[in-house]
Amino acid sequence: MSGVEIPVPQEPADALAAVAALRRLADQIEDAAVEQAMRAGWSWPQVAEALGVTRQAVHKKHAKRLIAAGVTLRRR
Repeated sequence: MSGVEIPVPQEPADALAAVAALRRLADQIEDAAVEQAMRAGWSWPQVAEALGVTRQAVHKKHAKRLIAAGVTLRRR
């Protein structure tokens, strides 16, 4: 990393709880960002490239939720 020391709780249970909370937060931010991008007309490949994943991975993770939210999805 960039030499910045990251504080880690002394108790393993606390450290792991922090990791789980950060993962939930990251997922929520990703969900909102993907929805925003798709509503703005981005394609699956554009979203995938921005996230550093495959088009298939981003589609599998987000398509059902976006359709349920009423987002019009582009084919490509």
